[in-house]
Amino acid sequence: MKIVRNYLCLFAALLVTACSSDIEDYRQASPSFDLFEYFEGETQAWGMVQDYSDKQTRRFEVSIVGTIEADTLTLVEDFVFDDGEITQRIWVIKRLGDGYYEGTAGDIIGIATGREVGNTLHWTYDFEIEVDGSQYTVALDDWLHRQDDNHVFNLTSIRKFGVEVGRITLFFDKQ
Repeated sequence: MKIVRNYLCLFAALLVTACSSDIEDYRQASPSFDLFEYFEGETQAWGMVQDYSDKQTRRFEVSIVGTIEADTLTLVEDFVFDDGEITQRIWVIKRLGDGYYEGTAGDIIGIATGREVGNTLHWTYDFEIEVDGSQYTVALDDWLHRQDDNHVFNLTSIRKFGVEVGRITLFFDKQ
């Protein structure tokens, strides 16, 4: 039985990695993402969180104000959730060059890292999340795709121990 379980775990791990995108797949896609240009000023977003079974567990709206100073973008994100919760996250994102970024925020553990290629930004970081009164650290695998001058789609995989436990979907509209 132990051997069967080990093979099942290996098979599941191979499936997870086989389904991963490579950011280079988006090299020819346009328009160019340009993180700083898109998020400078005011942006609105709407999103939802889904659990491991694809059940929608939360909905939210976000008002974002982005300011740029030299090679630093500061994003002030004000969230309003469907259950009435109101939160704020402030990102400080540094442009490193050649499409690479790193960022910090109060509820992010360590440093987020990202890279943009073509119309896509791939952003990864660890996040502290509360579920039913308990705190958990999860890994977020964020893929943002620029649709046009005004719209960005964001798909995020939430993982614990390498297994997807939820998803976040956001739609951004540039003011």
